This record gives sequence, C-alpha cells and structure tokens, in this order.
Amino acid sequence: MMVLYSGITCPFSHRCRIVLFEKGMDFEIKDVDVFNKPEDLAVMNPYNQVPVLSERDLTLHESNIINEYIDERFPHPQLMPGDPVMRARGRLFLFRLEKELFTHVQTLENPAATPAEQDAARATLAEGLTLMSSLFNRNKYALGDTFSMVDVAIAPLLWRLDHYGITLGKSAAPILKYGERLFQREAFIEALTPSEKAMRR
Repeated sequence: MMVLYSGITCPFSHRCRIVLFEKGMDFEIKDVDVFNKPEDLAVMNPYNQVPVLSERDLTLHESNIINEYIDERFPHPQLMPGDPVMRARGRLFLFRLEKELFTHVQTLENPAATPAEQDAARATLAEGLTLMSSLFNRNKYALGDTFSMVDVAIAPLLWRLDHYGITLGKSAAPILKYGERLFQREAFIEALTPSEKAMRR
C-alpha cells in the first residue's frame, strides 16, 4: 500500500492528497507536524521535507514527481494528458508554476523569512496570479476543458490566498471563479485536513 507522509498545512502535500483522492485507491496518509518532524523523515528525504511517498522499496519526494508516479501507476482517471504534445505543455506549465509562483509560496511558508521578504512574495504572487487570470476567460481548466495535474498544482495556492494575506483585484475574477470550481471537486474536499479547512471561513 502507498503511504504518504504529509504535512497537515503543507501546500505541496495537499497536491498529493488531492491526486490520491482523485484516483480513489487504497492508501494511507501519515500526518507530519512540519515543526516537529519525525527523525525518519530525513532518512526518506535528504531535504527533510514533506511530502514523501513510500511504496514497498520505492521512496519518492517532490510533489510533482510523486503525483506523476501515482498517475502512471493508477492511470484512471488520467491526470497528465495522454497526447505527448499536451503532456509536454502540461509539464512546462508545472515547471513555470514552480519557478514563478511556488518559490514565493515557500517564502511565505518559511518562518525564518523576514516581513519584507514575505511582503515581496505576496506582491509577486498577486501579480503572477492576476496575469494568469485571463487564461480562465476561455478555459474551464488550466489546459482546456479537462481537469489535469496542472489544476492539482495550482489549487492549494488558491485555497490559501486569505491565509497568506494575498488580495487579488477585480481583474483576477476569472482565476478566483476557477478556484471555486476546483474547490467543489469531491476529491479536493476529501483531501483537506481540519487545519486547511480552517484557512477559509
């Protein structure tokens, strides 16, 4: 059985929980307090971070790598596009999300970051999400009409906007509506921890 070591408020762990619930398979989630990590976490992941996926003799870390493995291991419903061109576009989108948005999420998640660093991260995230928003004037999901791994990657950030103190203007209305569509998915709701539910009123 797959075991996911998951931070109860970690947005990267949240991604993996969403994928596991989308697949509707048997798995176990082990909650990890990121401020009081178990000693064996550093053995499983040299960076001593969650999420970590363990299955028999395989141990993986990094949310996008974990999620693509789950998607290939349990291909229904398929979350990475089957078409090679669209799959490449999806991977490029995921890469850009990490580089342009989620590096700043890591700043907000870092208790050692200064207030100035956190304010800069909030501003950059607000600008990036606003620029991305026009995509959802024509698309139901990030890659078109079909829910994909890209949507999984974005959803935890959109859920945490209030928690992170990020305010988006009227021009970002399409991405906020898109977020509400994601939040209504059954797997998204099931994947939320009690601590994550408390992030939104």
